[in-house]
Amino acid sequence: MESSLITAEEVAKELGISVGHAYKIVKKLNDELKAKGYITIAGKVSRQYFGERLYGMERRDD
Repeated sequence: MESSLITAEEVAKELGISVGHAYKIVKKLNDELKAKGYITIAGKVSRQYFGERLYGMERRDD
């Protein structure tokens, strides 16, 4: 079963970027979520939100 959170390391592999840059992207996404009132975890971000923001994927209510 796939976790609902994606790590910075997974973001780096997915996008073909350095881990350092991936951490910056994860931090930016977490800052956006914090501004909306969500609780976040450093170094990880919601897999669903990552998909929405980077790929424009529709939200799925499974």
